Amino acid sequence: MTTLDAITEFKTSPELREKLYEYSMVKNYREGDVILNENANIRAIPIVTSGSIRVIRTDEDGREILLYYIKAGESCIMSFLGGLHHETSKVKAEVEEDAEILFLPIDKVTLFIKEYPEWLDYIFKLYHKRFEELLEVINAVAFKKVDERLLLLLKKKTELTGSKAITVTHEQLANELGTARVVVSRLLKQLEDSKAVVLGRNKITLV
Repeated sequence: MTTLDAITEFKTSPELREKLYEYSMVKNYREGDVILNENANIRAIPIVTSGSIRVIRTDEDGREILLYYIKAGESCIMSFLGGLHHETSKVKAEVEEDAEILFLPIDKVTLFIKEYPEWLDYIFKLYHKRFEELLEVINAVAFKKVDERLLLLLKKKTELTGSKAITVTHEQLANELGTARVVVSRLLKQLEDSKAVVLGRNKITLV
């Protein structure tokens, strides 16, 4: 998917899509790159045009939990809110798959809100989607067992990549679930024994 194709998916006017491309800086990132750290100043809003990003929250002890993914055609509502209110980032954003990202300066975000009603509609739709995803995270942490959450995470990753085979480490899965690596390794072995997955070196295939 090209940059312009992804922008078209925003369902905005041709004029706004042209302005987005004109005012944004385009950057390419590799899997594992960190594009935003917690407590960092937000000077631009990331808009993913290809690949995907995972958004993570870290506690005081360094434990992490996955909040949501940002796919092509989407942006980070946390960045929108933090940037507009001149606050530092409350989350960390890492590249899940090699990604191309548009970075729209904060002052242009405000300008677009005033001049393009569809831009504000885009932000509200993103807010609604992220709110629902965060409710899913809360529900999973509060009411689901770790093995259920692990299987849901694996399925979500296959949906992102479009492949049943996922390249991921046990450590990364543990971080995203907010649990210990040994717990994930044990649960993956149970899933393999039940023939739900096939384990390889840094690779997991859903059956």
